[in-house]
Amino acid sequence: MEKSSRRSSGPRTFDRNQAVATAMRLFRIHGYKGVSVADLCGAIGIAPPSLYAAFGSKAGIYREALDLYAGLPGALDGMEGAGSLEAAVGGLLEAAIDAVTSEERGCMISTGLVEGAVEQQQLVRELADRRRALRDRIADALCTWLATDEARRLATYLSAVQQGISVQARDGATATELRGIAEDVVAGIAARRGASASQRSSPSNE
Repeated sequence: MEKSSRRSSGPRTFDRNQAVATAMRLFRIHGYKGVSVADLCGAIGIAPPSLYAAFGSKAGIYREALDLYAGLPGALDGMEGAGSLEAAVGGLLEAAIDAVTSEERGCMISTGLVEGAVEQQQLVRELADRRRALRDRIADALCTWLATDEARRLATYLSAVQQGISVQARDGATATELRGIAEDVVAGIAARRGASASQRSSPSNE
């Protein structure tokens, strides 16, 4: 009698990079809380034990997805080569709009897991750190045109605008509507700078 062939009992192999990319898309669309382990396993095509063996937890694959997302062309790329503060701000916000009106419609850093349950607090803190780091990078870029304190203040404001844009996109706002917000922001900055310049050039009252 012939011996039956044995099936391999080893874990199913998969492309880790592709798995992280798939997870990133899910998290961008649905957020951390909106994606279950079952969702991840179904999309990647693996069983839960394989996911846990590879990433440790849902939080583990989320962190790797965040790292992948952070390496994509980002909002700061829109500031490169800008010839003025207004152009830099416009480029920053246009890049943010492009990111949140893509098929995934979401920014994993701007609005990712702002609050969470006790067991998620470490992730909440990590995302807050990423947002602070992004804000600092924006401020550094703005120092081309502004003093350090002014650059930090504007970077904080623009970070808030970016978060608002991301939320509006999730609620269904169109790219045209979001660009209207960006245009108003740029116009406000230009008007304020114009007013400040006029005050500096006006003769002082005796």
